[in-house]
Amino acid sequence: MASGSSTRAAAFTNLNTVRETMEVLLEISRILNTSLDMAMLCICVQLCEQGIHQEALSSVIQELRKGTEALKAAENTS
Repeated sequence: MASGSSTRAAAFTNLNTVRETMEVLLEISRILNTSLDMAMLCICVQLCEQGIHQEALSSVIQELRKGTEALKAAENTS
């Protein structure tokens, strides 16, 4: 039974490490004024872990934001 409890302890430690890492990344994101919330940041991290090129991901996010701003501006003028 000691093996089971040590496995649970390791999983708990790993979960805490992941949580702390994501909190640090979110704080860095806030300092850099990226406007990413925790959910969006998690998606970005998962995509990077799967091999998506970080600069390409950044470009896509920027283009999506420009498109969103253009749509909002168009709605406000009509």
